[in-house]
Formats: sequence, structure tokens, C-alpha cells
Amino acid sequence: MLRFFKKDPIAKLEKKHAALLKEAMNIQRSGDIKAYARKMGEAEEVGKEIDKLKS
Repeated sequence: MLRFFKKDPIAKLEKKHAALLKEAMNIQRSGDIKAYARKMGEAEEVGKEIDKLKS
């Protein structure tokens, strides 16, 4: 009945994933490759969670 008040967990994770990718891009542009790799790892984990929820 009040389903429209619940937030979609996939949408929330997709926003987080996009933010992590954007942050990783900015880190890469600054030249810190190790921090870039860590941030991309975080983004990959969130991407896996999204795939798991979609399945």
C-alpha cells in the first residue's frame, strides 16, 4: 500500500557507484594511481552488489 515511500536499493547503489567512478576519475587525473586503484575496487564491489540485486 505505501510501497512508493520505500526507496529502491538498486537506485541508491547506482548513485553510489556513479559517485565512486567520478571520484576515481578525479583521483586519476591528479596522478595518484594507487588511490585510483583503491577507489575503482570500491566501485567494482558496489557494481557486484548491484548485479546481485538485479539477479
